Amino acid sequence: MIALVFVATAINYLDRQTLSVVAPVLIDLYHMSNETYSRIIFAFMLAYTVMNGVSGPLIDRLGTRRGYGWTTALWSASAMLHAFTIGPWSLGTFRFLLGMGEAGNWPAGVKVVAEWFPVRERALASGIFNSGSAVGAVLAPPLVVWVVLKFGWRASFLVVGACGFVWLGIWLLTYYTPAMIEKKETSHRLSIRELLSTRFVWGFMVSKIFLDPVWYFYIFWFPAYLKQARHFDLAAIGKYAWIPFLVAGAGNILGGWVAAALLRRGTRLSLARKLSVTIFACLMALTIPAVLVKDVRVSIALISVAMLGYTGVTANMLAMPADVFPQNVLASIWGYAGLGSGFGGMLFALITGWLVDHYSYVPVFIGFGLMPLVALFIIWTLLGPLRPVQTIAEL
Repeated sequence: MIALVFVATAINYLDRQTLSVVAPVLIDLYHMSNETYSRIIFAFMLAYTVMNGVSGPLIDRLGTRRGYGWTTALWSASAMLHAFTIGPWSLGTFRFLLGMGEAGNWPAGVKVVAEWFPVRERALASGIFNSGSAVGAVLAPPLVVWVVLKFGWRASFLVVGACGFVWLGIWLLTYYTPAMIEKKETSHRLSIRELLSTRFVWGFMVSKIFLDPVWYFYIFWFPAYLKQARHFDLAAIGKYAWIPFLVAGAGNILGGWVAAALLRRGTRLSLARKLSVTIFACLMALTIPAVLVKDVRVSIALISVAMLGYTGVTANMLAMPADVFPQNVLASIWGYAGLGSGFGGMLFALITGWLVDHYSYVPVFIGFGLMPLVALFIIWTLLGPLRPVQTIAEL
């Protein structure tokens, strides 16, 4: 079951990364500035943000099988539409539709983990499925560059979009929810108002404003950074841009392993999760020296470790909602967390484009190196203790 979510997440990131890899070509083809490109990213993040608040509750109501299937079909069709781009406006429109669909992957994935794994294994299981994002990002540069050089950039969007429909057929034939969990799904569900009134949900949302935009920067801007700041051509981007994402994949496993090791040693659940997040969040600050060093090999190595830090943090944060809330509201909670993630992604995407056009990548990297420390402060001070609750009176 977790393998299905892993593959879906990999395809999700293949779809998302295709534009990042093709961006240097489209920027030149349609004479786009970095600010124009940032607005296209903003369109994706706007839809992603809005739909996080919709897709989470929708998946809770439809159930994991139907809800995940619906969101995958939407993002796969939207990815294929990119092949019909004729300029920045149409590209932004198709990107908006992609964001609508892709918002459902993590609420659905979190729900699968909660349905199939006990508390001690959830961080590792979450890390395994989330490592699909790194795998998709690793595959994207060489695969997309090969398709572009062989068949043209439009074909790259058609190929990766079609992968989602192949997965969808397998998912609908395979996935089922354990009978014990199906009974729990019919129990009392906390309302939206009750969820949004809790300290955990608000603290979680606010922390994501400062944490996730760092990853979005790597996803959307790293190939452009290599071209504009390090003077890579498209072939070189395809050859080297996958390396940080390969290293990042290890963070998903390490993050879950650290938390599990602390729990085995008798560390309280809340402390184990937060200590694990602290270790990996500090690694994310390596983004700062990465932009200052002259040797591009050292820069890529530092960025790789910083990205490993992000995935180590995420492996634990994916498990946190299930540590606190009943399974029948987990997709909703992760959807609301995505509102914070998307808002931060929109805001900092526009700031990134403006800074790169008017200054350079240096202030951008410094800012994204400091933001995880802000998120870490919020997690320790606003989130409260992580302990299972059943009713709103316990929160």
